[in-house]
Amino acid sequence: MTRSLLRRTGQAIAAGIAGSIALFLAPTPAAAQSVLRDAETEAFFQDMAAPIVAAAGFNPRAIDLVLLNDPSINAFVAGGQAVYIHSGLISAADNAQEVQGVFAHELGHITGGHVIRGDEGGKPATGITILSLLLGAAAAAAGSGDAGIGILMAGQQAALGKYLAFSRAQESSADAASVGFLSKAGISGKGSVDFFKKLQNLEFRYGFKRDADAEFYSTHPLTADRLTTLQDAFTQDPAWNKPVDPALQTRFLRVKAKLVGYLAEPSATLAAYPEWMQDAPAHLARAYAFHKEALMDKALAETDALLKMDPNDPYALELKGQVLLESGKPAEALAPLRRATELTRNTPLIATTLGHALLATEDKANFPEAERVLKTAVARDRDNPFAWYQLGVVYEAQGDIPRARLASAEQQLGELQLPEALRSAEAAEAALPKGSADWLRAQDIAMSARAMIERMRKSR
Repeated sequence: MTRSLLRRTGQAIAAGIAGSIALFLAPTPAAAQSVLRDAETEAFFQDMAAPIVAAAGFNPRAIDLVLLNDPSINAFVAGGQAVYIHSGLISAADNAQEVQGVFAHELGHITGGHVIRGDEGGKPATGITILSLLLGAAAAAAGSGDAGIGILMAGQQAALGKYLAFSRAQESSADAASVGFLSKAGISGKGSVDFFKKLQNLEFRYGFKRDADAEFYSTHPLTADRLTTLQDAFTQDPAWNKPVDPALQTRFLRVKAKLVGYLAEPSATLAAYPEWMQDAPAHLARAYAFHKEALMDKALAETDALLKMDPNDPYALELKGQVLLESGKPAEALAPLRRATELTRNTPLIATTLGHALLATEDKANFPEAERVLKTAVARDRDNPFAWYQLGVVYEAQGDIPRARLASAEQQLGELQLPEALRSAEAAEAALPKGSADWLRAQDIAMSARAMIERMRKSR
């Protein structure tokens, strides 16, 4: 995972939590969540999901999977055709089938149109976490009514009850849909069952009991009930005993290790992946840990060990280039980054890192190549604020101030810096040739920014 791209983007994640399948063990306000982007992870997500998406009747590229930096074990949909997966869910999963089971469930929410509307309890329940429900329920079940009320205020209880009554039907529907999708895709439901068992263990840990004293919470779709239904359905499927795809599992373990290396403290990473471990995931995790500690030589030793296993590993080449770039050696980063870009056919995130390295050399001879690779990156991935920023640097260096302002507007819109995006777009529009494609795009950005500013003003 590239450190310059795996960062806080400022993008707000919609507050609706239709399709929440798990426990918020460390709740984070949705608007504060950050999007994590990494070329290898996104390629894994796409290939992992493709057969399930096809089984649901969609084009394989029709559904977006977005990874959020959130340690809670959760995934959700919030309108549109996107599934949001928390980093904590990847950390909790043991294999690719478990992630596929979660994804199939969330896809069931999309096909079922399960987007919470305010009148169905979603809006008043905003900010109420499943963790608070469990703690309040445990207190109520233990006979401590005052404690339960202290955890769940009376007004929240009413709103949450309404939301959970609505959610219960949705969860059952999404579970049933996931069985059909996985079956049609020829993927075993063991991963789905195993993951729900993990959630069931978490419920036991938090002391939630379903009895007469906790009748108010009976609308919550308990994982014990869902697990029984899912297991009954999946065990009858011909794919039940089909093993995890070994190639997909290898990729999952790499992604999981990279996530640990990037997000965990270096000491925790080195404890989880000690130096006696010599497989690819361990090398990846340690490379991040050493890089975070500014131990460039050790980080490069780990990437070189990966490249010794496979000289054409594009993501090892990408990581080596990233380490060199962020260690103040951009010229040395160019060769591995060019090769990684070539091997992945100009994957936008890797191409953006190459563009960054080309600019970081401060050699004007590299700027035309930087412009070329960055233009290709934003053409294939417009939602990449860092690429737009770098492209703006190129335009400014060339004296093309109108297009530099337009690139800034794209970057600021992607980061939801709306007033700034509006100002940059208006400045670009005033200077660009009237009627040109860039002039029209500046108009579009300005109108979008104005509309979002107005919606936010009215919502206060």
